[in-house]
Amino acid sequence: MPGSASYDAGTKQYTINSAGYNVWYTRDEFRYLWKKMSGDVSLAADIAFPDPNGYGDRKAVLIIRQDLDDDSKEVLVALHGAGMIQLAQRAEKNARVKDMEFRIGGRGRPGGTSPDSLVTVNAQRIGIEKRGDSFTLFVSLEGEPMHQFGPPITLHIDAPFYVGIGFCSHLPDKSDTAVLSNVVLENAAGDVH
Repeated sequence: MPGSASYDAGTKQYTINSAGYNVWYTRDEFRYLWKKMSGDVSLAADIAFPDPNGYGDRKAVLIIRQDLDDDSKEVLVALHGAGMIQLAQRAEKNARVKDMEFRIGGRGRPGGTSPDSLVTVNAQRIGIEKRGDSFTLFVSLEGEPMHQFGPPITLHIDAPFYVGIGFCSHLPDKSDTAVLSNVVLENAAGDVH
């Protein structure tokens, strides 16, 4: 299904509308806004899902990819609609994504659920830092300064590579929307904030 993306300079928000079966397994389907880069990278964004009834497995991603092929070698951080945060990699083309899953917090926070339903996360901040061949997840759960969460992934990606933001509804025949705001993209490590 066709998707769309827009940027509002006044609110500093990217709105991404996309369908897609997943951003996982051996290939990806998602709307991707990217920049070609080399060297170390810091990327962070606030993420919100406007539809509180969206699919819990939808994913907003911050991603560094070797190329634009759907089975690209890549490292990404993802925030699911239901709140789970992941740091993941596809170590080589056409390989299955491997990840570290983090369920954090209580009701209304990343990974939080109520006894009777999943809770949609509202505006949480996640980031990824590339320092050489090391890729690290950063989070801010309640407005505190961004901090490293979990161990880094080590993977070599040749320069130049593609760095950007994306979204996938996780449903091939149904579009959904994510809003990524206050995006920070720096061509240096140590600038995730």
